[in-house]
Amino acid sequence: MEEVQTLTELPLGRRGIITGLTVRDPARRRLLELGFIPGTLIEAIRRSPAGEPTAFRLRETVVALRREEARQISIHLLPE
Repeated sequence: MEEVQTLTELPLGRRGIITGLTVRDPARRRLLELGFIPGTLIEAIRRSPAGEPTAFRLRETVVALRREEARQISIHLLPE
């Protein structure tokens, strides 16, 4: 697997596996409750015209994150 440092670097249409979160409570708890759990498959599906937020598909749902939040989630990029 090719490593990507943060979720902000996940290209649209590509998938990765969440490896960790560097954010602290209460934001960490919120992200975990939304499904951003290590080992979870995630895909970048849409980005607003302004560049943020970006919509991600994970655990059969879509969640939009701002760049600041996405920067605190590390992933491994899956091959195409």
